[in-house]
Amino acid sequence: MTATGSTIEWKAPSKASHPARDASLASYDAVSRKDKDAWLALFAEDAWIEDPVGPSAFDPEGKGHHGPDGRSRFWDLTIGPVERFVFEIKDSFAAGNECANYATFHTTLGNGWTAHTDCVVIYKVDDAGKIVSLRAIWEWDRTMATAKPPEGDA
Repeated sequence: MTATGSTIEWKAPSKASHPARDASLASYDAVSRKDKDAWLALFAEDAWIEDPVGPSAFDPEGKGHHGPDGRSRFWDLTIGPVERFVFEIKDSFAAGNECANYATFHTTLGNGWTAHTDCVVIYKVDDAGKIVSLRAIWEWDRTMATAKPPEGDA
């Protein structure tokens, strides 16, 4: 199932290949295509996700989503309900085995609601290029302040 009109807009000054940057792009691509299996395959066995970092509605204890089952549940909770993604990557910094992308994620839910999340997403990979951690730093209240119903709904 492909998300309607999902895109990756790379606006960063550099798109030079780097293992962590390549993993981040592969992640955005799989999410854009709504390909859960391809996305899950990007992760090392014991990898974890913190999105957002700390306690949130997605992770009340703020401990992250660990292991294959945790990552699969994260997809179902946060990615699955989104109909359309636009990943606007404004800058990207790669060093060591990590990459930090400064971005705005524009999302449209199946019910037509939209929201925009300004964030920094940090990908860490192992020597094989598998993601060992994905940490997204963003503020729930700022994202919720951008949430809007479909046009015509009041």
